[in-house]
Amino acid sequence: MLAANRPAFYTPTVHWILRIAAAMCFIGHGAFGIITKIGWVPFFGVLGFGETAAFRLMPIIGTNDIMMGTFVLLSPCRIALAWMAVWALFTSFLRPLAGQGYWEVVERAGNYGVPLAFLVMSGWARSSCEWFEPIAPRPSVVPEPARMVRVAMILRVTTALLLIGHGGYGAFMHKQMLASQYLAVGLRDVPGGVVAFLVPGIGWFEIVLGVVVLLAPLPALLLFIFAWKVATEMLYPMSGSPFWEFIERGGSYGAPLALFFLTSRRAARDPVGGSMKVAAREGVT
Repeated sequence: MLAANRPAFYTPTVHWILRIAAAMCFIGHGAFGIITKIGWVPFFGVLGFGETAAFRLMPIIGTNDIMMGTFVLLSPCRIALAWMAVWALFTSFLRPLAGQGYWEVVERAGNYGVPLAFLVMSGWARSSCEWFEPIAPRPSVVPEPARMVRVAMILRVTTALLLIGHGGYGAFMHKQMLASQYLAVGLRDVPGGVVAFLVPGIGWFEIVLGVVVLLAPLPALLLFIFAWKVATEMLYPMSGSPFWEFIERGGSYGAPLALFFLTSRRAARDPVGGSMKVAAREGVT
């Protein structure tokens, strides 16, 4: 059930949020391939490639990711979105296979959930040509309310998973990276250490946020989550990591923001291409 029983209406704002978020993810991820991120080496090892081969393949994969992200930003099409969703899910699963734990897959829901939601919103291709046709912000046929409800559900689950996954880093994995980020921005240590108190505390807070999104994705809550994710992911560059870390996590900001516009009255008041008339014909009130 959507927030406050509100129907989900199409609006070009949602199109652009998903479009930019998907592009950010792939451009940011691709940048790490270009600069040959050493942390990627174990992922290639899962596929049977040694370190030398990994460093040779990284720029190729990075270039492909950047090209895909740029293409979707300039002129998205269904085949590109399908590839994004599959590739992002595949690369996410390389992390637990390399021994990093399955929280990594859950936390990266924004990477594969956003292009999937964009693809569903655009509609399944009815011919081979439609897979390659550009997706316009103002389509000639506005997506029916039932389809937008499915999009909203995908974004709802995506938002919940990325919160729960990131919370798992602190609540269960006690990632030292999180402690380093909090200390880098001036937070003082506490008795027992940051890892023993602050990191799991914030982790459980994010897990609770994720569960609440599943139960009641209220617009005010979604705006808070959007701001929370922007602030917490900014800790990467603020603690010395490349700014590409923040760019790569575009789906973490795009999913809750797009869901906000889908489920708030702002979307319901936006009569784009006659969406209100479509809703009326479908019997949605």
